[in-house]
Amino acid sequence: MSAFAIQPADFVRVGHRGAAAERPENTHAAFARALEAAADMIECDLQLTADGHVVIIHDYTADRTTSGSGAIADQTLDDLRALDAGAWKDAAFAGEKVPTLEETLDQVLPTAELNLELKSRGTREDSRRLALAAAAAVRDRDVWSRVIFSSFNPEALIELREVAPEARIGVLWHHEDYTLAFDAAAQLGAVSLHPYAGHVTPALVAEAHGRGLRVFTWTENDPERIQALARMGCDGIISDYPGRLLEARGRLLAAT
Repeated sequence: MSAFAIQPADFVRVGHRGAAAERPENTHAAFARALEAAADMIECDLQLTADGHVVIIHDYTADRTTSGSGAIADQTLDDLRALDAGAWKDAAFAGEKVPTLEETLDQVLPTAELNLELKSRGTREDSRRLALAAAAAVRDRDVWSRVIFSSFNPEALIELREVAPEARIGVLWHHEDYTLAFDAAAQLGAVSLHPYAGHVTPALVAEAHGRGLRVFTWTENDPERIQALARMGCDGIISDYPGRLLEARGRLLAAT
């Protein structure tokens, strides 16, 4: 039996962007909802502002999830903090602000772990600046064991590994062929593989485990499919509805 083998009900419950379906994504309100739903981990997205601060926001522009517009990389922290990051979802969340990484670490880590996705599509130097700033925030709090860094951008992970040898890294992947993903994981000394849920099979999970990698799959919201992924041996499941993950755990426990 694999050293990674767990009981299906023991999968790590991960809130996607906090609780993206229920609250304005990547905000303190979304993170609070995920913690309320007993999430073991919260996934969120890191970007660097024009003045070198790490903020939590998914899109490369502010247009969709704030009252502002324009590229995140072209705006200062003060620019972004002046925006409303909640009202687009519902008027009840008006006044939510774009969080900083430091605020998010302090809000989440006492209760749950964090999966921090590095979002960088600029130059190699841009990736390095983001990696340096994100690593500094984690290092200042000495919380390496509570954080996994992930990215679709291999350069961002290479830069992170260079500036933070102690970082835990997960390889995000959305292609059906996982050969390159396993190669990247070996090169980076990754601890986990993060495949698209639609591509997960028992064979993929078994191969990842055989290579010493945990499997955190994204993003699954269907209750039956969540249970199926857990039964395949996924170590963690990422969902926009963290409460559904808790409900799935209850059903899996009842079935044992």
